Amino acid sequence: MPDKIIRVATDVGGTFTDLVHFETDTRTGRQTVRTEKSDTTPPDFEQGVLAVMHKAGVDVGAVDFFAHGTTVVINALTERKGARVGLITTRGFRDVLEIGRGNRPDFFNLMYRKPEPFVERYLRREVPGRIDFKGGEQVPLDLSGLPRIVADFQADGVTAVAICLIHAYANPAHEEAVLAELRRLWPGVAAVASHQITREWREYERTSTTVLSAYVQPAAERYLERLERGLRSEGYAGSLYIMQSNCGVDAVASIKQTPITMVESGPASGFWGAAELGRIIGEPDVLALDIGGTTAKCSLIKGGHVAIKTDYWIERHGKSAGYPIMVPVVDLVEIGNGGGSIAWVDDFGKLHVGPQSAGAMPGPASYGRGGDKATTTDANLWLGRINKDYFCGGAVVADMGALDAALSDLAGKLGMSNAEVARGIVRIANSNMVNALKLVSVNRGHDPRDFTLVVFGGGGPMHGVALGKELGVRKVVVPRGAPVFSAWGMLMSDLRRDYFVTELMDADNVTALAALIDRTRTRALADFAREGVVADRVSLVPFIRARYQNQEFAVEVRLPGEMPDAATMAKLIADFHDAYEREYTYRLDAGVEIIGLHLVAASEVGKLEIVALPRTGATLEAAIKGRRAVDYATEGVHEATIYDGTRLEPGMTMIGPAVIEDPGTTVVVHPGNRVSIDDFGNIHIDIRG
Repeated sequence: MPDKIIRVATDVGGTFTDLVHFETDTRTGRQTVRTEKSDTTPPDFEQGVLAVMHKAGVDVGAVDFFAHGTTVVINALTERKGARVGLITTRGFRDVLEIGRGNRPDFFNLMYRKPEPFVERYLRREVPGRIDFKGGEQVPLDLSGLPRIVADFQADGVTAVAICLIHAYANPAHEEAVLAELRRLWPGVAAVASHQITREWREYERTSTTVLSAYVQPAAERYLERLERGLRSEGYAGSLYIMQSNCGVDAVASIKQTPITMVESGPASGFWGAAELGRIIGEPDVLALDIGGTTAKCSLIKGGHVAIKTDYWIERHGKSAGYPIMVPVVDLVEIGNGGGSIAWVDDFGKLHVGPQSAGAMPGPASYGRGGDKATTTDANLWLGRINKDYFCGGAVVADMGALDAALSDLAGKLGMSNAEVARGIVRIANSNMVNALKLVSVNRGHDPRDFTLVVFGGGGPMHGVALGKELGVRKVVVPRGAPVFSAWGMLMSDLRRDYFVTELMDADNVTALAALIDRTRTRALADFAREGVVADRVSLVPFIRARYQNQEFAVEVRLPGEMPDAATMAKLIADFHDAYEREYTYRLDAGVEIIGLHLVAASEVGKLEIVALPRTGATLEAAIKGRRAVDYATEGVHEATIYDGTRLEPGMTMIGPAVIEDPGTTVVVHPGNRVSIDDFGNIHIDIRG
């Protein structure tokens, strides 16, 4: 065994690229951690990754495990910078993509228009053949017209092809034949078939998912290949793992085939990290909040379980139905409120915060890079919550003149002082984030008072206590390495794949359910075997998707055990009633129907185990940097003790008002809060006194 093991993870966000570097001494078990941030570098995101590694002084050639999360997929979708896609579908179904669903977010708007499909109609082509919903062939597949389709696609500049045939979730044979013939006729073309991504029903959702995956595939492949080349040129010889949206990592070769699975890779890793942190500190029920430079994201973790759903949409808001992506994604709510969110006044004299963001360039006004709009970060700086003499960990000289001008512009429109405007910005940002946290808790039948709030990202510790007080939680926890916690979470992740399979059956059909689980387990183990992972290293956890008979909406319940029998099914049905009532507020005296299986398959690949930090005997007084007046926005101005977060050790305790300053974030401790540092360096803030 080598003397040391080095694990590195990087996370590309909208504003910053984060890095966390763990070095474990295998002889003593001692761990050293380095973290770093640098600006994200669109469109060449890999340059930001290499830059942050150089900035942190990482010896790339000595790294044993490397994991990476990126926004390249979601950026390509939202900025419309993907490939020209051609769609091949079953005869009679070319318009499924455009018909979509009847859901209208702005129901009474007679001028409403559906979102434009990502594939124009003349690039949506059909082939004869049909599979029924049970997987049986009704009409044989006819590929005689495929050469003409390929020729037309080539003439029209298509660079990626999506294949989605009717009921391929039940039997992919026709899709497999089309994909094989397409690759024979057009070697090297970027192509993906729906069965490679999802085996769930819903024709529109499957078609949209396949098209969007094809749309981003060339850009994702180019990016991942450039990243691989960059790492290899620096001496990295190990495997490159990419964070997916399901809280697990996967090999880069697999991700290149279906890159849509990393649409929310950054947020997923942070929430998985929160679940793992909860396990370590004995807090299995967690409300997790990640506040970055551009957005705030939150998720609920119950019993250590991160909910994974396939009901994910992009660009869905009050004026658009958006686009569905049916891939496993952590169940989250995301809003446009981050440190860089711009404050603005509407035509009616109302102050708003976000969703527009100042980004990394020019950034908040106080960055001194030409930004002239006040942001949440600027407001926190003006109120003394952020130290102007230790701005961005001392890496940036705060431009207080530009900040004064930006706030004065808003103050003039509102008839207020700069301080009043800054307080308003903080309060509005907090209100927006509280509403998001309620969407994942109260709106889904959970009482926030039963949960611990874990806050991370650059802005999470700044706002965490105020949000926790509003929600009534008992405790707020700021993880060690909070500014780069999403990257930290990647090092806690397993090689993971989620298998969603649709198959209808009555809940008392134990034989059929056992057969479905067995087939899916076999498929999962075969996939892991191709990655060189032996069966006894793969954990398989089945979840059953069920609904009341003849109803539309389903809930997911874990099967009590690995395989069903009479006892486990009785428990499953009881759990279903409880879960349904919690989600929809009622239960029925009706039969239960199973609509499918969700099998979670995972295996450890370089997963990090955190060890307790050493205690040097340093005193709390040694960590005190001084005192200053801090405006708490909702609790007035208080003289707060300022602590150097890098000098806090396990066992230390303090009482607010206080501010803990870390190079990447600031922890605002309100008056009366009791603070303790646990064995792993996490900050626990008891906000109930």
